[in-house]
This record gives sequence, structure tokens and C-alpha cells, in this order.
Amino acid sequence: MLRYEADNAGANGRAPVVFVPSLINPPQVLDLSPTRSMLRHMVAAGHDAYLVDWGAPAADDVALGLDGHVTDRLLPMLSALPRPPILVGYCLGGNLCIGAAMLRETTALATIAAPWNFDGFPTGDRDRIAALWQGARPLCERLGYVPMEVLQSGFWAMDPARTIRKYAVFADVKPGSDAEHAFLAVEDWANGGPPLSYAAGRDLFERFYAANASGTGQWRIDGHIIDPAAIACPTLSVRSATDRIVPATAAPAAVDALTLHLGHVGMIVGGSARGLLWEPLSQWLSSHGG
Repeated sequence: MLRYEADNAGANGRAPVVFVPSLINPPQVLDLSPTRSMLRHMVAAGHDAYLVDWGAPAADDVALGLDGHVTDRLLPMLSALPRPPILVGYCLGGNLCIGAAMLRETTALATIAAPWNFDGFPTGDRDRIAALWQGARPLCERLGYVPMEVLQSGFWAMDPARTIRKYAVFADVKPGSDAEHAFLAVEDWANGGPPLSYAAGRDLFERFYAANASGTGQWRIDGHIIDPAAIACPTLSVRSATDRIVPATAAPAAVDALTLHLGHVGMIVGGSARGLLWEPLSQWLSSHGG
């Protein structure tokens, strides 16, 4: 866990704010560049900010599922902090933060584009997810991990025309411009990153999906039912009406909600991210002790 130093952070009575990225793709999307960094913005606003870097799964992490990422990875990191933190989870990181907030005292919880309610995904997308895993599972089981390319192919399949359009638009971008550097930075991030442990991938496609889709089951960690509606601390759910990867209808319930009109990645690093997400989120964190 990386700490982003702020002047007098930690000494001013504020709760530490821990940003938890997805297991899919590296954490750098939250600190993409000096001008496109949610973390640096939060530090400049005076928050005591930390960023979790999940790293690559070790050879003996084959059986480390999503529950293990909470109990064996995230909770020990949080235990090292001087006071109960505010958790901010992006994408699948939001799901893991929900699990942590159910098991450990938490000052507040914010999720950003977290895929909690799988029945909120369009039927066609759910069918593609199921077919993707059915085809990839035998190889992943032999490898002991789920390559990032398996997940990336699923993202592309959701809207292949959009993938083609963005590269067509990029062809007209001025070489050496800020727009070119920003596009390449996002593409390097989106197409890189370590694999998931096999158990985490299996949980994502099978156990977690079954636990949340259409109310057919429940996600449990160490016998505890994980339910965002049962979390005692203040909660915020950020979702986007134009997110193709995690639709707004898939976001978890929360006391406070913020609906954007930005894409899944654009809400984090896009040109409008500062005014539409970073600043409102910073204000919410401050109002809850962060």
C-alpha cells in the first residue's frame, strides 16, 4: 500500500483514505500522470491518501479467491493504519471494499462504478460473460490464473464498434499533443497488468455472479453475509449513466449516490473528471472525516 504524502496528513485528525483499485489492470489509472491523477488531487486537497497495489499473484495464490483478497490482503493492510479508514473502491475494488467494510470498522465507504448487481447488466452482456468463461475456464484452470487478455476480450465484446471508433478518432490526433499522450497512457494501462489468480477469476465469473445476479444467492466471507445495505458507516455509490462496462443499474445501493455521464475510465482520468468526480468526492470525504 503506497502512501501519498500531504502536508500534516494524519496529524490533523483526518481519517486515512484508502483507494482500492480493481484486480483487473494496474492501479496506475488512479495516478496516471501529473495532470490526470485522482490521488494527487486528493493529496492537494489535504486528504491522507493511500493507494493499494495488488501486484501479481504468486505461484501459490491459485486458491486465493475474492474473499481471500479481502481477508488475507486488504484487511491486514488496513490494520496497519492508525485509525479506521475511509475506503474508496474503483470497479471490482469497490466490491472488495464492501466486503472489508462489513468485517472491519470503517469510517466511511465510497464505491466508483462497482459491479455489484449483476442483474443490472443487459441480458446480452451476461450471456457473453458466461460464454467467455465457459470457453476460457479449462485453460485458466490448467494455468492456475486468468490472463488479463481473457477479461480484456470480454470488454471488447461488449461494444466492438466503439473500440474501432476510438482508434479511428486517434488517427486524427496531432502527434506529440497532450491528447496523444493521454490516449497512449490510457491504452498502455488498459492493455497491461498482471493476471488474476484462478480462484479470483472463478469467483468473479461463477460464485460472485451467482451470489448477486437476480437475488439467487449471497456473497459470504468467513460466514458473514456481505450486504452493502447493512453497512453501518456513511456510504456513497458513484455510477455513470453512460458506462458501458458497469452500467448504473449494476451499482450497489448506498445512502448517498452520484450519477455521472462519463465512461468507465473517463470518470477517473477524462478531461471532465476533476469537476464531475474528483472535487465532489473530495468534498464528500471531507464531510465524513477524511
